Amino acid sequence: MEPASGDDRSILLELREIHRTFPMGDVDVNALSEITLEVRRGELLAVVGPSGSGKSTILNLIGGLDQPTSGTIWYDGWELSACGRAELTAYRRDEVGFIFQFYNLVPNLTARENILVSTEISSHPLDVDEVLQLVGLSDRVHHFPSQLSGGEQQRVAIARAIAKNPQLLLCDEPTGSLDFRTGQRVLQLLIDLKQKLNKTIVVITHNSALAQIADRVVYLRSGKIFSVHLNQHPAAPEDVSW
Repeated sequence: MEPASGDDRSILLELREIHRTFPMGDVDVNALSEITLEVRRGELLAVVGPSGSGKSTILNLIGGLDQPTSGTIWYDGWELSACGRAELTAYRRDEVGFIFQFYNLVPNLTARENILVSTEISSHPLDVDEVLQLVGLSDRVHHFPSQLSGGEQQRVAIARAIAKNPQLLLCDEPTGSLDFRTGQRVLQLLIDLKQKLNKTIVVITHNSALAQIADRVVYLRSGKIFSVHLNQHPAAPEDVSW
């Protein structure tokens, strides 16, 4: 890999003229077309669109889980789209934290142990107990997932993602399986993490109401960017009407 020259250091991630097609029988189906997008350091970016609009494909590309058919992806001055398998594995391990709709916790590990697993593969992890305190779970350290509510399990999943101290958090429908009030608390936690730890967060969602908390909102339609909206004054989670 060669670093880009003259990069704007406020930009952490950039997609340039991205196309992603998938073979479907005798034809190729366009999942993404002409996607050019910047993600700035320390921002909360929401990518919004209906099912089939290309949200998950974008998440897979910027998370290093997939490669574009054409176009380039740059991360922190490096061409991510030119990386080999080992380099992408290192990128996912050291730079990216994933948060999904379903928590994917190990059922026979406690909350603390679920988080500890992620720190063991990181070269610069955060202190596990400090992370548990940050997400408000200091009193649930020794509880197993089955002993936790849905909101508590999601907070463990978020703690697991941030404990390895990534620059970039990718959230795929992080409130999709939560009730309204619990979802609000999870959104507030993401905002707190952005502000306290200076993390860059990308939230993938079909719920346009959640976009009210983001600094910027990218709207997808049929694999293309339909519009990009800057929120001058992002809403607080308690003010979001779902």
